[in-house]
Amino acid sequence: MIIAHSPTSAASTAPRPKASQAPAAGAALCRRKFLHYYPDGFRDGDYLELERSYKLAAHARWHALLEPAAFRALLRQGRHAEVARHAVQVESRTNLLFSFEKMAIRDAVKSAAGARRFAEGLYAFLYGPGTDADRFAAWIETVGKLPRKQTRVLTWPVATVWGFLAEPREHLFLKPMVTKGAAERYGIPFAYRSRPNWETYAEALALARRVLRDNRDLKPKDLIDAQGFLWVMGSDEYPDIVPARNGKGR
Repeated sequence: MIIAHSPTSAASTAPRPKASQAPAAGAALCRRKFLHYYPDGFRDGDYLELERSYKLAAHARWHALLEPAAFRALLRQGRHAEVARHAVQVESRTNLLFSFEKMAIRDAVKSAAGARRFAEGLYAFLYGPGTDADRFAAWIETVGKLPRKQTRVLTWPVATVWGFLAEPREHLFLKPMVTKGAAERYGIPFAYRSRPNWETYAEALALARRVLRDNRDLKPKDLIDAQGFLWVMGSDEYPDIVPARNGKGR
């Protein structure tokens, strides 16, 4: 599913899990923490500025450069280096990857062989046939085989960042420690393994969609909002609030 041409079109198609499911054990406390920092929820001005707008801008940039038809055309013309350059440039305008990860992927796609492997593998992951599990597994194999210089290329952030920027209604950006911490606070099992794999990714997606369901009255739009919520739960940038006697946090 593509949020093409108009990034704001995501608003009408956020995932809708079954309403009969009870909220997770920690859902209320997590929601309280999120609203402590962003009282207007996913419409909060500070939230939009700090957690959403730059990701949405990167998504719009992606589709200006690499919407599916344009992506296919570049591959048919053998312009793999151009695809890789666009992908790296789109991500470079965000703070999602660590500097060593940005450097690793730039090194990995410098050669013609690396750029081709990356471009063809990324298209297959985003838009190719097969199940989600099969496409993700193939993408992980592709990233693992990219040329490497000083540091490893295959990390969870590298494996998930382009899916997230290209198709944020379908894919989640996964920061391992933050997601683990958020899952613990939310009370949802999360079978994390350090090497990227479909089972862990599927559980992270389930957690993200649970967040959207439990907070649907706050009108989340897509997995950008789920990722923003999880970041607030698990990141050191957002200390846990201290309960006060009147029931309100500091």
